[in-house]
Amino acid sequence: MRIKLTFIPENGLLALPIHYNHLIQGLIYTHLNSDLATWLHEEGFSCQKRKFKLFTFSRLFGRFEIKGKNILYEHKVSLKIASPYTKLLESLAECLVQTEYFYIGAQRCMLESVEVEMERRFESPLLVKMLSPMTVYSTLNGPEGKKKVYYYSPFEPEFSQIIIENLCRKMMAFEKIAMDVPEDAYIRPLKVNTKRNFHIIIFKNFVIKAWSGIYEINMPLPLIKMAYDAGLGSKNSQGFGMWEVIEKEKQLCHKKQFR
Repeated sequence: MRIKLTFIPENGLLALPIHYNHLIQGLIYTHLNSDLATWLHEEGFSCQKRKFKLFTFSRLFGRFEIKGKNILYEHKVSLKIASPYTKLLESLAECLVQTEYFYIGAQRCMLESVEVEMERRFESPLLVKMLSPMTVYSTLNGPEGKKKVYYYSPFEPEFSQIIIENLCRKMMAFEKIAMDVPEDAYIRPLKVNTKRNFHIIIFKNFVIKAWSGIYEINMPLPLIKMAYDAGLGSKNSQGFGMWEVIEKEKQLCHKKQFR
């Protein structure tokens, strides 16, 4: 399930730091039912030793310009939020429509609308465009036993493999359905530029490397649906891994349907 928030910043200008993901995450948690927010933050959905929040969000949409370390949005701004857990989005929407205004950081905004997007039907493979960059990484043992985080690029085979394994774990955490990693499943970069689509994002003083661009996805439909609702890759609840379908995928992809 997905919702789209459209809002107007006070005085028509929303001034945020360029690395604003933590502010959007804070907006979401602040406007959930308090019990739900506490459970989601501390527990979430579990699969073995891993925990998932199972929501994601896009970058902000609207007219903007960058000045120094800030990004300035003018007039109307919109944001998309997705989750397979519909109670989360229902709680968020209900709270926001009952609020006269809300804050993104120190910026006061007034909600104009909440739109619920229609459920999509998917046919694999398909082309997708990232609405927020996706990040894929492994934690490795470094010298002297120190942990090291290695971020993969879309041009490494591990990138696709780790994403699909992650989706299988999300299915187990949410649906309690065990799925083996399909041999023919993949996510493949199609229009990805190492300069334009590579992003270094700071989230609460942590450096995260992530990728935007256009990709081809081929996997069983339940995994595509989970990817659509919960995001691709890791750190989805920090604003990573949301995507949309490019409508002309039928002309650009060689069809291969999973049964």
